[in-house]
Amino acid sequence: ATCGHGCKYGECMGPNKCKCFPGFTGKTCNQDLNECGLKPRPCEHRCMNTHGSYKCYCLNGYMLMPDGTCANSRTCAMVNCQYGCEEVKGEVQCLCPSGGLQLGPDGRTCIDIDECSTGRAVCSYNRRCVNTFGSFYCKCQLGYELKYVRGRYDCVDVNECVTNTHRCNLHAECLNTAGSFQCKCKQGYQGSGFHCA
Repeated sequence: ATCGHGCKYGECMGPNKCKCFPGFTGKTCNQDLNECGLKPRPCEHRCMNTHGSYKCYCLNGYMLMPDGTCANSRTCAMVNCQYGCEEVKGEVQCLCPSGGLQLGPDGRTCIDIDECSTGRAVCSYNRRCVNTFGSFYCKCQLGYELKYVRGRYDCVDVNECVTNTHRCNLHAECLNTAGSFQCKCKQGYQGSGFHCA
């Protein structure tokens, strides 16, 4: 087979009949084929025609996949959240595992909310609030201890006079009070109750 005009980017298949290599067109295969103008488009976002071929590009925040599609580059795997994340409408949002945590300024790590100082935590009158990472708990006030009484747990006054945890003087009497105790010097002695003379 002879092709009088030649086949620039192809091969001669019959009398003056060229078979073009991919990416080229025309009677003598001398014209570049603009793949970006083809239907369906070869690229999802942006296409750039090159000599005998084309290149695909993606918009900001996306990355090119091997099949020419563009995938969101801000996926959970790439954002590196401390406690995992969710993807909503193409946006990646880091999550915190409890209501006692909030997303930090970096948008990836979770910081503790101090429920005790913000007033979010409510403890009963004889309990005090103790903040923990992501939560809080109510602890018995000093001078009270947790006991199981009448089918429920409650903070009960510690009788320091009976448990011998008072610091009264040897010549003083111990008087139990709610959550604490008092010391009173015995007859014939005077002082604070901690010191009697």
